[in-house]
Amino acid sequence: MLDVLYEDNHLLVVNKPAGLLVQGDATGDLTLPDLAKEYLREKYNKPGNIFVGVVHRLDRPVSGVVVLAKTSKALARMNELFRSNKTIKTYLALSLRRPRQQEARLVHWLVKDPVKNITKAFTSEKPGSQRAELSYKLLAQRENFYLIQVNPVTGRPHQIRVQLASQNSPIAGDVKYGAPALLPDKRIALHAYQLEFEHPVQKTSIKIKAPLPNAVPWKTFRNDF
Repeated sequence: MLDVLYEDNHLLVVNKPAGLLVQGDATGDLTLPDLAKEYLREKYNKPGNIFVGVVHRLDRPVSGVVVLAKTSKALARMNELFRSNKTIKTYLALSLRRPRQQEARLVHWLVKDPVKNITKAFTSEKPGSQRAELSYKLLAQRENFYLIQVNPVTGRPHQIRVQLASQNSPIAGDVKYGAPALLPDKRIALHAYQLEFEHPVQKTSIKIKAPLPNAVPWKTFRNDF
C-alpha cells in the first residue's frame, strides 16, 4: 500500500519503504511507479496509461521521501530543481560507530564501479569522478546507535553511504560500506526524512516529512521526530 505524504494535480510525494525499487532493474521486481500508477488508477478511476515521472531516486534499501510527477511539465521543472541543487534534503542515519567529528562538512570526489555497484570516495579529483558535498551533525546516542543528521548538497550515487563510511561511521546494515552486520530484509538505516522545495507550478514553499520506519533500529528514536 502506498504511503502518500502529499498530493495535488502535479505531484505525488510518498514515504518509500526500504526494499522497494524506485526504478526497475534486472530483477523485474515491482517498483514505486508501478504502485503509484495503481493508486492513481483506483483513486480516480482512470483507464489506460497513467503518467508517473520519477523525479529523483533512493537506493533500494533506503526509506523516506520520494517525489513523483503526475505531469510532464512538473517532471521537467522538478528535475531542474534537483539538478540545480535548489532543494533542501535532510536525511537521518544510524551507525554503530561514532563519527570522527560532532559535525562537519565533507567534500569528496566519487567514482562508481557499475559492475560491482559500489562507489569509492577520494579526497582529490580523479579521472571520471564526481564532486560530492554534504554536511552532517551527530544528534544523539542511544542503545549503541549514533543518530546522524545529513544534509547533502549534491546527489551522487551512494553518496551519503560512502561519505559517512569515510568518517568511520558506516550506516547500520550497510555491509557494502563497512557495517558489521545486515539488518532484517537487507535494509540499511538511512531515511530521507525531510524535503523542502518550491512547488514547480504553484511557486509556493513546500516542506514534507516522512515518519521514521516502525522497525528496528529506528523504534528507539521514533518519538523524537
